[in-house]
Amino acid sequence: MRSDRLVATLLLLQRRELVTAAEVSRELDVSERTARRDLDALAMAGVPVYSVRGRGGGWRLVGGARTDLSGLTAGEARALFLAVGPASDATPAMRAALRKLVHALPEPFRVQAEAAASSLVVDPQRWGASRKEHRPPRFVDELQDAAIRGVQVSLGYVDGKGVETRRTVHPLGIVVKGPVWYLVSDTETGRRVFRIDRVSAADPTGDPAHRPEDFDLAESWDEIAEEIDRKRTPLEVHAVCTPEGTGILRMALGDRLDVGGSTADGRVEVVIRGPDEYILAGELSGLVEWVEVTGPEGVREHLASIGDALVERYGRPGTSGDLHPS
Repeated sequence: MRSDRLVATLLLLQRRELVTAAEVSRELDVSERTARRDLDALAMAGVPVYSVRGRGGGWRLVGGARTDLSGLTAGEARALFLAVGPASDATPAMRAALRKLVHALPEPFRVQAEAAASSLVVDPQRWGASRKEHRPPRFVDELQDAAIRGVQVSLGYVDGKGVETRRTVHPLGIVVKGPVWYLVSDTETGRRVFRIDRVSAADPTGDPAHRPEDFDLAESWDEIAEEIDRKRTPLEVHAVCTPEGTGILRMALGDRLDVGGSTADGRVEVVIRGPDEYILAGELSGLVEWVEVTGPEGVREHLASIGDALVERYGRPGTSGDLHPS
């Protein structure tokens, strides 16, 4: 308890130019005699604090000294407060902890750290998208706490078909991808990923969870995400693209596009991933000005069919293109 009081007394000295034993007494709810002993103890421990005698006297740090109790550098302090500012999904508990931590920073650090917390706004919505607010789903705190404490959880889960099951899992960590939160865990059948918005119950069992010694959540998620992407987009289309069209393809296809080397005629080889031939043909049909599909043949056939349908509806002179001509 005394060590806590000494730290609190030092923080009080850092926040104020001069304090009296009576002020320390009121602030920390101790007697003035105890407050004086604590101030003397700080001086004996090497903290540059000294007393000012007479009227208007008290205790102050030599030269306005600032001791950084947090051990953070200025850059680290700014980065920390930026990470939990208004643009983040920091929990109320995390924000409360940082409000306490800020008092342990030297004055120059504190001003910059507080400024960092309000220097960035992140608007995750794309232009034209709905303004739906994505909040952390229920049970996030319980599952994260179980992962931190290393205890197993009896998990209720509703799959994509609406079937609810109950199983015991070993929580390893939580990943947020866009608006969706995932629980990465070990189970009897191996490593599994659960959408937390489908969790119907999360009851810690108290039994220790198994966590591999070499487990790294970021590396594990990279492997999981790559596998999920392969399952979502199993088909690869090979094509060539004009150099000026690669930027358009990147905007249209995002990370489903891989750009290769140049061809003899100056175009660029590309590989495009998607769920099936027809959907990919539909996406690429609007990009024929820049892209020529070389395979598979099924996608080329779908493109030709789409082209015929477009000509049939829009390409004949004198036709209106009505869906239901009379």
